[in-house]
Amino acid sequence: MSARLRIAARVGIALAVCATLGAQAPTSNPAPAAQDPQAPTPTFRSGVNVVRVDVIATDKAGNIVSDLKPEDFEVTEQGKPQKIETFKLVSLDGGLMAAVDEKPQPIRSEDDEAREAGKDDVRLFGIFLDDYHVKRESSLGARRQIAQFIDTQLGPSDMVGVMYPLQPLSSVLMTRNHDAIKTAIEQFVGRKFDYRPTNALEERYAHAPSETVESIRNDVSLSALRGLIIHMGGLKEGRKALILVSEGYSALLPPQLRDADAANPGSGNPNRLNPDAGASGTDVAENRAQNQADVDMTMKLQDVFEEANHYNVSIYAVDPRMLATNEFGLDLPPIDERLDRRYLNSTMDTLRTLSDTTEGRAIVNTNQLAIGMKQIVKDTSAYYLLGYNSTFNTPDGKFHEIKVKVKRPGVEIRARKGYWALNRQEAAIANAPPKPKAPTAVQQALTNIGVAAIRERVVRTWLGTERGENGKTKVTFVWEPAPKLPNDTARASDQPARVSVTAVAPDGTPYFRGRAPEAPAASNAAPAGGKVTFEVPAGTMQLRLSVEGAASNVLDTETREVSVPDLTAPQTQLSTPEVFRARNARELQLMKADAQAMPTVEREFARTDRLLVRVAAYGPGTSVPTLSAKLLNRSGQSIVDLPVAAAPGQPAQIELPLANLASGDYLIQIDAGGDGGSAQELIGFRVTG
Repeated sequence: MSARLRIAARVGIALAVCATLGAQAPTSNPAPAAQDPQAPTPTFRSGVNVVRVDVIATDKAGNIVSDLKPEDFEVTEQGKPQKIETFKLVSLDGGLMAAVDEKPQPIRSEDDEAREAGKDDVRLFGIFLDDYHVKRESSLGARRQIAQFIDTQLGPSDMVGVMYPLQPLSSVLMTRNHDAIKTAIEQFVGRKFDYRPTNALEERYAHAPSETVESIRNDVSLSALRGLIIHMGGLKEGRKALILVSEGYSALLPPQLRDADAANPGSGNPNRLNPDAGASGTDVAENRAQNQADVDMTMKLQDVFEEANHYNVSIYAVDPRMLATNEFGLDLPPIDERLDRRYLNSTMDTLRTLSDTTEGRAIVNTNQLAIGMKQIVKDTSAYYLLGYNSTFNTPDGKFHEIKVKVKRPGVEIRARKGYWALNRQEAAIANAPPKPKAPTAVQQALTNIGVAAIRERVVRTWLGTERGENGKTKVTFVWEPAPKLPNDTARASDQPARVSVTAVAPDGTPYFRGRAPEAPAASNAAPAGGKVTFEVPAGTMQLRLSVEGAASNVLDTETREVSVPDLTAPQTQLSTPEVFRARNARELQLMKADAQAMPTVEREFARTDRLLVRVAAYGPGTSVPTLSAKLLNRSGQSIVDLPVAAAPGQPAQIELPLANLASGDYLIQIDAGGDGGSAQELIGFRVTG
């Protein structure tokens, strides 16, 4: 199982735990999310005993001190001095200067993401929009400043990813499409104290007491936050910044909400607030409950900042309440002013704790969020990278504390606090010879899984070719609406309805103009996608796409160069395999009988799905090649042969039920052989559970 899928599984476990809580008694508290013993452990690429420590050195005004030497530093591990053997001042500008000579590469797949993020000259930022712990009015007031940070502070090579608490980690792709990131931030809407369910999971505990729901939200949010931390840690060794947009965490509901639950048992969320329920005041019992809640929350936060230190991720907590004077607004029943202030300070303290313990900064209690967030870029733009061979050679699997001191007066430093050493089993794996890589064709097919899942545009597309009439090649273009980002309110009224397609020859001569679909859907809802087919000569063509909304307004445009194969050439060739997804046996039978069924662009499927692959084989003259197919694992090793159903004059069909497959990446290999030699196609896909 891949690291990303492991993290998705971890988050899924937390959600599954939450889903069972709706039936529990009102006094029940959610169990903590299960720990994954297979969570990836960071290794130091120069050797298992080589430790790299990044150190930020600033003066009293927060400006970077850039003239320090190795002899200015002292490093100890577990209290024992370590000899600095490598020393480097890392200075980055997000590609602003380098972009003049070389344009940063776009991120189109997980392979692109891993390759680009791992470069020393690339800055990596994660943004966690914690809508569960941000009030609606706070999000509306702060999102413009946060988007401004993306617009004004980041460079073209900087990579950024956005995640929500309920968003699958598999959908998070660190990207250089900063416009898409800004759009996601500008549509951020908080849901704090708003318990109206928006999905099937939340429906399951919609009638649970508010305090139970808040505890579930804490677990879901912190589990997802840890997942994002581990994902970022797997992409890059060096310093990484995670921007947590949240009003902080609390394990205790305010008394007016608890009193409302007691006054209205079983009334269900939301608005389960009793206007006549008075505050409990600042009595001894309330203080004792708050103190215990603070202790419980500290233990949960410890798991997060240990994970962050484990993966060298610094958390920068951004409080969208800005210059707040109270925690509870006028929409809630009144509460004692001192208790209100205590709740406010308690939640702010959780943000400070997460930032301080991970060498980030807490941007709280200020109306100038954009100005405060500039320090995030400063911290990731210039830092010292110190390396040493640890004198602790035994792989004990324990946390090793690192302390860094600087001898020059007036210099303030922040550095990684330590690392988790490998245990014996992990060290053996790290020292083992590297496994042979999968064949290039297999790697490319697996890369295409990520390409199919790109969330950067409003639609996702697929292009296939097969033999046409009169020596031409038949081209099929398919589009599907891209999944919306959470809280994407703009897409609610601006859904893609059709795609205008123009194909032209290299000299500008038009081959085809049309729309997919040819007409709008019968209902007011946007279609689930569409396809269009046309025939063109073999060679190069330019494909111009224009995505239109229901009112024919243009949502997106794209131009791409396409190489059209000559499928009449005298050798064995295959058409582009079409993949169809059926939810049940009846749907599968209907697809098999429908020659005009629309293939899917998606390459991620559930175990309940059934796949149908349709492909045609061509040989010289009238010869018909023989087809065979097999299922491969992600290393390219054969798992099982697949039956191929072929009828004269019709494309062959391959069925594959996914119920018996574990989560992970797979390939379908299709081979054709005959008088014209052999041909092969690989289809990569992912089973998500």
